[in-house]
Amino acid sequence: MTLPTAGTLIDLRPAELRFAQPLDGVVTLPIVIVSLDSIENGTHALAILTPPLTVICERGVRSGLAARYLRADGLDAHAYPGGVPALLRELSG
Repeated sequence: MTLPTAGTLIDLRPAELRFAQPLDGVVTLPIVIVSLDSIENGTHALAILTPPLTVICERGVRSGLAARYLRADGLDAHAYPGGVPALLRELSG
């Protein structure tokens, strides 16, 4: 998958992983930090963001689940397969 040139990147990673490998300055999309719990509970407030929503996590597993929940909420959401390592490989190649 190629990272879209428009929309919003939803980062599901915990704080320690975001700190260890920040995406600010690496991607041009706006980044919003949200927990999987808030997506599962429907308390995410992501409907106001610019679509498409690209959901990313550390390996790609949780982002797939989160994207399914967001699509069930009527949002244009897609998981980034392979997580942050795959994204960094895409951007460096």
